Amino acid sequence: MKTRCDWCLGSDDYIRYHDEEWGVPVYDDQKLFEFLTLESAQAGLSWITVLRKREGYRQAFAGFDVEKVAKFTDRKIQSLLENPGIIRNKLKVKAAVTNARCFIEVQKEFGSFSNYQWSFVGGKPIVNRWKTMDEVPATSAESDALSKDLKKRGFKFVGSTIVYAHMQAVGMVNDHLVSCFRYGQV
Repeated sequence: MKTRCDWCLGSDDYIRYHDEEWGVPVYDDQKLFEFLTLESAQAGLSWITVLRKREGYRQAFAGFDVEKVAKFTDRKIQSLLENPGIIRNKLKVKAAVTNARCFIEVQKEFGSFSNYQWSFVGGKPIVNRWKTMDEVPATSAESDALSKDLKKRGFKFVGSTIVYAHMQAVGMVNDHLVSCFRYGQV
């Protein structure tokens, strides 16, 4: 039996996500846009809710093609609000489109969103050594700085807690517990 982080126990969806994706460094802009969009949608909800709607998001948001999402019109946004495959919150859907437009501007300025985002951690993951879930923070100095800069650039639903969860998901920080079998793998 593998030892895992406590948060993923009790759900096959969580276990699969934990074992295959969470904490693995991501440098691909399309994947980063996907995670940023999903983390923003999660605000105020449980991650399992978003995880179970992930395929619906992929379909509704053009496979997370940032160029296509940036061109979504008010009519398209309205149709998304009728889509049961996603979280139908008008502010979150509009934020995804706004964030796509801002994402493209960051890509133009830094060559890629990945270059920009990873600069907040010196280009490599921060490796923490947590023994219990109680030790894992909800924010960090790095998530505070990235959140502040994203907001300055016009991004929405990117508070420090959301940004820290994003950083964990895309491997900017390794917050697997030291007892977890994934800790050394990522």
